[in-house]
Amino acid sequence: MDALSRAGPRLFAPARLRDAAAVILVRGSRDQREVFWVRRGRGPAFAGFHAFPGGSVDEADGALPVAGLPADQASLFVAAVRELFEETGVLLARGSGIRSDLSSVRRGLLEGRLGFGEALQASGACLDPALVSPAGRWITPDFAPVRFDARFFLARLPEGQHAEVWPGELASGEWLAPSEALRCWERGQALLHPPALHILRSLASADDDELLEALRRPRQVIDHVAQRIELQRGIRSLPLRTPTLPPASHTSCYLIGDREMLLVDPGSDDPAENMRMVRQARALRNEGRRLLAVVLTHHHRDHVLGSLVAKNELGAPVWAHRLTAEKVGGVDRLLEDGEELALGGELPMLLRVLHTPGHASGHLCLFEEQSRALLCGDMLSGASTIVIDPPDGDMELYLASLERLCALGPRTLFPAHGEVMPDGPERLAEAIAHRRWREERLLQTLSEGPLPLAELTRRAYSDVAPAALPFAERSTLASLSWLERRGRISRLGALFCLA
Repeated sequence: MDALSRAGPRLFAPARLRDAAAVILVRGSRDQREVFWVRRGRGPAFAGFHAFPGGSVDEADGALPVAGLPADQASLFVAAVRELFEETGVLLARGSGIRSDLSSVRRGLLEGRLGFGEALQASGACLDPALVSPAGRWITPDFAPVRFDARFFLARLPEGQHAEVWPGELASGEWLAPSEALRCWERGQALLHPPALHILRSLASADDDELLEALRRPRQVIDHVAQRIELQRGIRSLPLRTPTLPPASHTSCYLIGDREMLLVDPGSDDPAENMRMVRQARALRNEGRRLLAVVLTHHHRDHVLGSLVAKNELGAPVWAHRLTAEKVGGVDRLLEDGEELALGGELPMLLRVLHTPGHASGHLCLFEEQSRALLCGDMLSGASTIVIDPPDGDMELYLASLERLCALGPRTLFPAHGEVMPDGPERLAEAIAHRRWREERLLQTLSEGPLPLAELTRRAYSDVAPAALPFAERSTLASLSWLERRGRISRLGALFCLA
């Protein structure tokens, strides 16, 4: 029985929605139009993604009266203006006495010495909702760990003001043409969530008198929730509810390719989720695309349970590594390390198959050479630490596979669970360092005397929630097996001790 089989019944409750607001700040007109976009830093939400200045509505935002707006709309407007000022230094307000240098006021606001109302007063400014135009509403899908009900506002850069990002919550910010921003997305140099992608496409194509209507009417959106998520051109994410390990509740199924496509890891056993997957694949096929195959990264059930549905409903063969095929049925082609999978289209893609055992003996990753995107399956998670579950899981092989992936220098990691990670080598190096640190914790704990597996895990994983200890036990056993092979520890019946 593997760790997934011990996971117990599945419980899923979507994260609470938070009201949020963002500003699409532009300058110039149709042919010379530029937009100010920012890159998020390593924070709790959307780390490394490009977006537009904005953030959550604070309780204090509702305390500032705005002439002509009801309280709920006023708080969103105030939040948008405040966030724009905090993140870029641009103040959307009126007043003949507005100071030319707002840096000290901005710093006081960021450091908590001033509230936003006080900052406005110190700036000689007053709020005017006529300076912005509502430009759409987007709600984060229910699978995300952090969710927002976000309103977007379109605004022009006020004369005499300059946008500047101070490093912190944001990594960078710059003006550029929307078409150039889209080229960055196509090359894999910028990751975009659906709202940002739609906004940039609208800015790149719509005339001034059509822009607001284009922004407010996105395609493939139901009840303000995007139905298609293309984080990088040619890499579409479709998170499906699966019987996976907590804290994850979904496995990200990926549709890879521009015209010719692969469907990676359809892992749901929920009929409704599988039909959602089938509908999206058929919609893409109706747009002129062709599904070549279903690819399984490994045999764990939260990656394979929907593969036969995909095969039967979409007529696509199933491809996997030989060691995966030995554990699951219906595999039509065996993939081996070093194979190259070419996907044709306006944006051709070449995927290199990498055999990366450790989490599972037949585990595969797919590396897109041009953009350096890595579909890493369960080699790394954006939600938690990966469980290494013997006997099929092997810590020595897992670390060797991580080292190999790190040496490739992937720009972006697309994991099966959790957020996409745009700083690939750094994240892989952190995972390796964490495993080495955990190994040292085991050795330090055993220096106090022999211990059984459960007690050793409890002490060495004192930073882990009790509910996660049964899964941590499996990774502990994998580490101990490797330490034993290296002569660092030995077994005395049910006890483990230093050699």
